[in-house]
Amino acid sequence: MDYLLVTLDLVGTFVFALSGALVGVRHRLDLFGVLVLSFVAANGGGVMRDTMIGATPPAALQDWRYVAISIAAGLLTFWRAGAIERWRNPVQSIDALGLGVFAVAGALKAQAFGLGPVGAMLLGMLTGIGGGMIRDVLVAQVPTVLKAELYAIAALCGAGVVVLGTALDLPLAAVVVAGVVTCTGLRLFAIRRGWALPVARPPE
Repeated sequence: MDYLLVTLDLVGTFVFALSGALVGVRHRLDLFGVLVLSFVAANGGGVMRDTMIGATPPAALQDWRYVAISIAAGLLTFWRAGAIERWRNPVQSIDALGLGVFAVAGALKAQAFGLGPVGAMLLGMLTGIGGGMIRDVLVAQVPTVLKAELYAIAALCGAGVVVLGTALDLPLAAVVVAGVVTCTGLRLFAIRRGWALPVARPPE
């Protein structure tokens, strides 16, 4: 379980670090700014999760690999942003994959620290959306989670699959894959088809 949690966290860190760095490049930040967004997007949600469950110091601050992966992804994006931008809808696609990986990792770690089903689902969701929220605030944008097509709901569904699968004692590898696919697939389908929650409309 420990090995799986760390592996998922590191994969999610790289994916979200790319997403954060791309936002920095699009806003024409300098190298330091791009690296800050890379680290924050990759580790913000995990730091909040670890703090809430008492896993302190947070993994991102005591394991050098999280910082190294964030910096590597930031440098790669800073110098090769054109190549990454040529992917179709790169930020959204990378963000959707990172959302799925982190939602699953967050739910598993919450369960490993003794949280019940509801708590594990909520912390799985927070792990997925936390870093992106901080990233968007730093570039003066309304966080994607508050306005995008099924963002937090997708993370909650992915975490829910993990909670249900572990409750049924299904093979862990299958549960992880199912959770990531559920979250990432739902997010990408929502982007393509425009699925979204009702939007608040101010009075006339």
